Amino acid sequence: MKKNVLLVVLTMVFALSSVAQEINWVTFNEAIELQKKAPKKIMMDVYTNWCGPCKMLDKNTFQNKDVADYVNEHYYAVKFNGEGNQEVRYKDNTFANPGYNPANANRRNSAHQLASYLQISAYPTIVFFDENADVITPLRGYQTPPQLELYLKMFKADAHKEITTQEEFNTYYSSFKPQFKG
Repeated sequence: MKKNVLLVVLTMVFALSSVAQEINWVTFNEAIELQKKAPKKIMMDVYTNWCGPCKMLDKNTFQNKDVADYVNEHYYAVKFNGEGNQEVRYKDNTFANPGYNPANANRRNSAHQLASYLQISAYPTIVFFDENADVITPLRGYQTPPQLELYLKMFKADAHKEITTQEEFNTYYSSFKPQFKG
């Protein structure tokens, strides 16, 4: 009997240790406050509850150990529902979703004012912000871990500031050697 209990406990410990890595998600307001104490860039995942590619991004990319470890170390990670009803303060403005319908919480809903302000027209979109919470760029669509790695590392190193043409980006892209397992 004791051996069976020990086996169950060991199985549970092993199962818990093999659970996917978690990104330390915070709200946008929290990330902006954290930046004041310890400047880091922000990576914002703008998603909706009904979006299939958003769920794939969560499962396949954000739970990837390499991605989660890198994001947790170098970014404040924000999960933001582009059709949710959360009130957000950004750049001396308050953004909300006055057209939000709770009955549509898991279906298409009205766009949040912040999503509109950030010109987000597709989900998922990952928006990168610098240490002053100024937008670097939105990145539309599903990204695999190696695809996201390029942008995470480029923005972290501020390499994007040296890239001024499509040709320069293509050269950067071609020479980039992803290390994240995908």
